[in-house]
Amino acid sequence: MQKFFANVCSPSLRRDSSPCVCFCVWIVVAALAVSSHLSAQAKPVGRQQNVGDAPSASLPLAHDLSGKLTHRDVRRAMRKVANWQLNRAESDFDQDWTYAALYAGFMAVPDEADGKKYRDAMQRMGQKFNWEPGPRLAHADDQAIGQTYLDLYRRIHDPAMLTPIRARMDAVMQLPDERDKPLWWWCDALFMAPPVLAKLYTITGDRKYLDFMDREWWITSSLLYDSKTHLFFRDATFLGKHEANGSGLFWSRGNGWVMAGLVRVLAEMPRDYPSRPKYVTQLQEMAAEIASIQGNDGLWRPGLLNPSAYPLPENSGSAFYVYALSYGVNNGLLDRARYLPVIEKAWAGLVSHIYEDGRIGCIQPIGAAPGDYTATASYVFGTGAFLMAGSEVERLAR
Repeated sequence: MQKFFANVCSPSLRRDSSPCVCFCVWIVVAALAVSSHLSAQAKPVGRQQNVGDAPSASLPLAHDLSGKLTHRDVRRAMRKVANWQLNRAESDFDQDWTYAALYAGFMAVPDEADGKKYRDAMQRMGQKFNWEPGPRLAHADDQAIGQTYLDLYRRIHDPAMLTPIRARMDAVMQLPDERDKPLWWWCDALFMAPPVLAKLYTITGDRKYLDFMDREWWITSSLLYDSKTHLFFRDATFLGKHEANGSGLFWSRGNGWVMAGLVRVLAEMPRDYPSRPKYVTQLQEMAAEIASIQGNDGLWRPGLLNPSAYPLPENSGSAFYVYALSYGVNNGLLDRARYLPVIEKAWAGLVSHIYEDGRIGCIQPIGAAPGDYTATASYVFGTGAFLMAGSEVERLAR
């Protein structure tokens, strides 16, 4: 904890000369931001987002799927989940972060698993919103949809797909520099905005996007990353919180989003970028910790360091771990011999939670900390995480 107090009050991250004032201001700002953030997300959740909560007995698990790492089995699982979610969600597409994760998952589905079908749906989605991000200028949640816009732009090269999200990020980069109010104050934001900036760099060749992303990433990391556990606190209000067993409170889903953001940034970052080794090191540190606390069923509980307190796995976080670990192995960043057994066990665990209709269960609803949910709870962002995981597992199977 001393590391975090020191970082929060570091002269490079604040203007106030008083450490106590700096820390108190940061905690108050973060607490208010959390309240505002959750309030903004508290709108009624439609059936396309939350489709769970039915008794498990009335929803039989799928019997036509296998968790084996073969092309045939991985693609079949991806199709089943993607088809079910697309059929339910397309009439209710949204610009918010929950759907942005789903869209990234649809974009990741390989051609061999009917990827074009889902990309075509994403093109229809983008046209529906005129390729605009969400309404909040500086909020990373409303920028995350830009990942899909930019991935489509790289295939189709229609300027309409690029211009609005580029203008949004240009505007964000012109906001006043308030180092005592980090732009990305919650760890999930590292999935939302950084990949957009990294993709803009790749597309435009303008390094300002990558440099801005790099600066903001390490400001957030210095505040929320625990160098002892190699995990991220959800936000500054969690720095002093503990599980019932005395361990720090580290949220599975939040850390999953961070690891997914890490690999999506690394996918765009040049190998000679000066700070790239820091991202690789952070991925390797987090991967080692995550592998060491994997559950017997291959999955991870909502509170990472007190798994016995949570009866169900949390599959959106678990899927993002599979995605990041598989990407690391596929790209030579993580040792195959060490992590392949972890991935195999985790993928089989995820597939075991797919129901006959195609939904994937055990997904915690919107929140900011470990919470309760049913085995059938299913949300669009969890589906997106599963499809992203499948895309890398399918590569691994090759």
